[in-house]
Amino acid sequence: MGIIKIKNIHLYAYHGCLDEEGKIGSEYRVDLSVKTNLSKSAKTDDLSDTVDYVHLNKVVKEEMAIRTKLLETVADRILTRILNEISMVKSATVEVSKVNPPIGGNVAMVTIKMKKSRI
Repeated sequence: MGIIKIKNIHLYAYHGCLDEEGKIGSEYRVDLSVKTNLSKSAKTDDLSDTVDYVHLNKVVKEEMAIRTKLLETVADRILTRILNEISMVKSATVEVSKVNPPIGGNVAMVTIKMKKSRI
C-alpha cells in the first residue's frame, strides 16, 4: 500500500453562502491524499499501473469550478468522483481551504477535511 499526495493546489473559485462570494470569488487551497497499492507500478515503471496525479488534479479543478455554498459539499464531490473514476484508489482524503475568509477577523484560512473509503 502507498499514498499519493498533491499539496497546495491553488485555485480561484466562487464558493460561499454570501451573494458577494458568488460574484467576486476567493482564493482556495486544496490538499489531496489517496491510498492505493504502489507495489506493481514500482516494479513496472508504467503509468497505467498507478494513480495518475494529473487525473486527480483535473477532478479537483473541475469540481472546484462548480459553485457551492459549503466547502463540505465540494469536498464530498471531489471524493466521490475520485472513488467512482479511479478504481485503484482505496481511500481518499481532501482538505479544502478558503484563504482570507470573510468572517470579520484576521484569519489566514478556514479548512475542512473529509475522507471517504471503499466499502
